[in-house]
Amino acid sequence: MKYLLSMLLVVLVACASPAPSVTPARPALPISGRLAFVSAREGGVHIFVRATDGVVTRLTKDLTWSESPAWSPDGKRIAFASSDQKNFDLYVVNADGSGVARLTNGPASNFMPAWSPDGKRIAFVSVPNLDNEIYLMNADGSHVVRLTNHLANDTMPAWSPDGARIAFASDRGGHDEIYVMNADGTNVTCLTNTPAKSFAPAWSPDGKRIAFVSNREGNREIYAMNADGSNVARLTNDLGEDSSPAWSPDGKQIAFVSNRGGKRQIYVTLAPHASEGVGADGSHVTRLGDGAFDDDMPVWAPK
Repeated sequence: MKYLLSMLLVVLVACASPAPSVTPARPALPISGRLAFVSAREGGVHIFVRATDGVVTRLTKDLTWSESPAWSPDGKRIAFASSDQKNFDLYVVNADGSGVARLTNGPASNFMPAWSPDGKRIAFVSVPNLDNEIYLMNADGSHVVRLTNHLANDTMPAWSPDGARIAFASDRGGHDEIYVMNADGTNVTCLTNTPAKSFAPAWSPDGKRIAFVSNREGNREIYAMNADGSNVARLTNDLGEDSSPAWSPDGKQIAFVSNRGGKRQIYVTLAPHASEGVGADGSHVTRLGDGAFDDDMPVWAPK
């Protein structure tokens, strides 16, 4: 449970403000598509959606703390975790904020939902004892099965685009690394192997690359690697702490969170190889919003 609380406290907690970075002025990246994200801009912690035109709408209204949004493949619904001040449970809401339905009901905390590409199942994290494990259920909350069974903490499940595999973070090797397993929990393989922490995997839409967070070079930065763990490239390079990578549906951009401007804000950079290597060093970055609020956990809506 201590691990769970430490993970949750990362959300929307302003880290010590780094010295502002000075980078050459560049044209803002054009942002297309909707982004769901978490913010405390209206009191409490809620799920919001940023439309293509930049208009932000709050989706969750009655719950005091909601986080970890995950779009359904058809873009019509969003799964998320919410707290009743005792445990976290999973809910689903229509993309317009209507039709909130509860999917899980304790006694363990359930959080970090990840929708399967076919829309039929949701992977999620639960805390049956003192460690976090990954489970799988139907999209209506039925037929729950356990995928991992380890004394370590297994978190942050992310489906491969073909639905065959699930990447996740685990400290089963002594510290956080990125692992991948078959969708039925078999064939667990470690993709990263460094003395540093690596976590928050996110598949590229074509399934060839996985973005993730690591502090292997000091502070937390965004990296990307081939789906087999090879060819690791650093995507951001800043004094701030970067986290929560999310690929755009066309694979050309990666949204992420950084405190480089003081507050935790959502930024967008070019994905590796999107334009002759531009963006692979984190040099072309656009901030979404005016920097007035702490925002976190961005996720793109499907096309």
